[in-house]
Amino acid sequence: MTRPRIVHLIDDTAPDGVMRVLDHIIAHPEMTANGRHEVHIMRRNALSFRRIKADIIVSHLTISWRMLPRIIALQATYGNLPILHVEHNFTEAFVASEVQNRRRFATLLRTAYARFDKVVAVSGAQGRWLVSQDFVPAESLEVIPSAVNVTPFLEMDAPVAGSPVRMGAIGRLDKQKGFDTLIEAFVALPEMDTRLDLFGEGPEREALEALAQGDDRITFHGHVDPVEAMSSIDVLVMPSRWEGYGLAALEARAAGRRLIVSGVDGLADHIAGGARPVAGGSLPAWKRALVEAFVQPDLPGFARERRVLAAAEADGFAQGWIRLIAELRAASQPQSKGEQIGLPQST
Repeated sequence: MTRPRIVHLIDDTAPDGVMRVLDHIIAHPEMTANGRHEVHIMRRNALSFRRIKADIIVSHLTISWRMLPRIIALQATYGNLPILHVEHNFTEAFVASEVQNRRRFATLLRTAYARFDKVVAVSGAQGRWLVSQDFVPAESLEVIPSAVNVTPFLEMDAPVAGSPVRMGAIGRLDKQKGFDTLIEAFVALPEMDTRLDLFGEGPEREALEALAQGDDRITFHGHVDPVEAMSSIDVLVMPSRWEGYGLAALEARAAGRRLIVSGVDGLADHIAGGARPVAGGSLPAWKRALVEAFVQPDLPGFARERRVLAAAEADGFAQGWIRLIAELRAASQPQSKGEQIGLPQST
């Protein structure tokens, strides 16, 4: 059987998150041995179409009312091909924080998801929420936690015990990541031999720098390669208000770093792998968590356990996709030679 051609549709090309996952898929030896993965960028305002060949279509698109007509057209025209959607964006905590008209939002998700043969959740917590809200029937849901290449993190030297304790936060500087709460909690710490490094850019940088109040223990580094950022810290802190999965959490565990998380959405999946959740998410709770990270280092063996579990989860990502593609390929064998599909012109 020839390798199927798998077209991944994407409308957000920011150099983190989804693009990192797709880069990992394209470079993974086992995944490329089982399929020819191609990424096609859909301009959000594109109206014209061109024709490409595919055996399986995978949507990584941002579901919206504006996108819905094209999703419906895609399914209606090319329903003879397996069409999947990977939900990178929406979670229970996102809805609680950002959605006002929840009935309307639920209608959007149910209508959009119904156009796909399968919906892939990027974490167990997200998958349970999608099913519990009747957004996706259980039989149409696949849970494949996101992953990137963790080899550089597995090869990283373990942090050296002692002072200063180097705390870090990695990600886009926006509301979602909750770095404002982290900075406020850190500034309120008593004088301790510790520091906080923030790696990333985003619209809230100026406001976050103001929150830092000139605390010389806090440094903003801008965008830095994730391996370089992780190698410079002892503890990764993720106070996200919502998070589909949390790639940085997987990388921190692979690097044997201590990990403190808000525990919302997909971050809850990392608790079994050694992450410490902050109950309640209040400012006092975060302050206590940071103090504990300073005075209570991990017991011996925890770093090794985190690395082993992270490596297994990264491998599970590849195996999950290989299995799903094989199942879809077998189910659609009469159409497996590839069909012409129309897509908005890529950039």
